[in-house]
Amino acid sequence: MSCWYLYMVQTATGMLYTGISTDPQRRLRQHSGELAGGAKALRGKGPLSLVYTQSLNDKSAAAKAEYQLKQLPRSVKLALVASYNPSEI
Repeated sequence: MSCWYLYMVQTATGMLYTGISTDPQRRLRQHSGELAGGAKALRGKGPLSLVYTQSLNDKSAAAKAEYQLKQLPRSVKLALVASYNPSEI
């Protein structure tokens, strides 16, 4: 059973992109163009930074959390990013 992560990436212009992955650092490299397979929505929007991650038990839980996060207003997402402490993982 692998651990899944909900993550948010921020572009140079401040746009937030939300996704799920088993390896958010690898996914960031894909989105940045270092590896094949990044999202089309992020092409040419770099530099990108990983601003939020949350570990979840399985893909289903991660997908549900992703959907819920995407429904939130930008202001709430930015507050979540601002309060994020990576050492709590």
